[in-house]
Amino acid sequence: MFYHLFYPLSSEYSFLNVFKYITFRSAYSGVTALVLSLTLGNLMIRMLQKFQIGETIRSDGP
Repeated sequence: MFYHLFYPLSSEYSFLNVFKYITFRSAYSGVTALVLSLTLGNLMIRMLQKFQIGETIRSDGP
């Protein structure tokens, strides 16, 4: 998404040329996924607990 947003602007702003490199785009996608999972993970867990969605733990389990 950022690629399609910033790539046309790379001719005007030279620092946006990093979006042309696949290594930067792959690293940036990994960082974006990590940040989204860390920020939205707690919200998702709270929502699941609110709706009482979970799993039962057996007493004979480890």
